[in-house]
Amino acid sequence: MPSPNPPPITKEEEAHIRATLVFLHAKIGSWARVAKVVRSRRRTLRRVRSGRRIRTLRALAKRLAKIVGVTPAELLAGRFPPPGTCPHCGRGSE
Repeated sequence: MPSPNPPPITKEEEAHIRATLVFLHAKIGSWARVAKVVRSRRRTLRRVRSGRRIRTLRALAKRLAKIVGVTPAELLAGRFPPPGTCPHCGRGSE
């Protein structure tokens, strides 16, 4: 059974969440679409992208992980997007 109070998300994990958001933006094309896909407000995503803390960051990470097909732990550990992926266009190094 998960602990009632998981540890707070670290700055490094926040950076991985931001990288995933930027990757989705590159693939989807607009922040409005990303917000719709992750079931969040654009304002919330703007706050995350600017480095501000939000209460629902862990829930956002879980939704992002499900969308991109990795576990939340993998996403928070930085295993998505894969190393070598361009943060601007989403292309992988080939």
